[in-house]
Amino acid sequence: MTDQPIWSWDATWEVLPKLLHGFFTATLVVTVVSTIIAAILGLIIAIIRRSAPKPIAAAFTLIVNFIRMTPIVMQLLFAYAAFTSVSGLTIGIIIFGIHYSTYMAEVYRAGIEAVPPGQWEACTALSMSRARTWVGVVIPQALRATVPALGNYAISMFKDTPFLVSISVVEMVQAGLAYGGSHFRYTEAITLAGLIFLAASYPTSLLVNRLEKRLAYTT
Repeated sequence: MTDQPIWSWDATWEVLPKLLHGFFTATLVVTVVSTIIAAILGLIIAIIRRSAPKPIAAAFTLIVNFIRMTPIVMQLLFAYAAFTSVSGLTIGIIIFGIHYSTYMAEVYRAGIEAVPPGQWEACTALSMSRARTWVGVVIPQALRATVPALGNYAISMFKDTPFLVSISVVEMVQAGLAYGGSHFRYTEAITLAGLIFLAASYPTSLLVNRLEKRLAYTT
């Protein structure tokens, strides 16, 4: 057994660029693009479940529950095996976007149901079209109540990106594990990866909390 120091600064400076490369080329890309997909798709799902005929709404509810009740790592592995011509990064972005859209759809649903019934009745009394009622009245009020919760799901998605290792995407943690495996040193890589996650997610969490308080005060 070799007598290695617990911490090596040489290994620290050597692995840090590899971690940052994985962070900016995969971890951050998947988080940002998937969050945009999830936010848009989740809103569409919520509107369909609210306004579509019952059979269609029931079908969407079944699909949403199926996606929510199955682990995201299984969805990643299935898509990676089924679509071999698609890159792992693209599959990761799509699966993360679809998976989290089901959670965001529930957030939107709560926000839509929080809109006072009088708002719907007023739109009907003014003969506003269905589309104008959604775009001009309901969605702005629903978004106001749901932005903080959507931000929390974006942070959760960011912390789930290490699952991308299951489909061979070299994100930050995978880059650290690859370095550890080749140099027989994991302490520096794993510690730095954790610190980078903290440095990125903590300010975002503070921003979400601040936004939540600001919306609460102005409601």
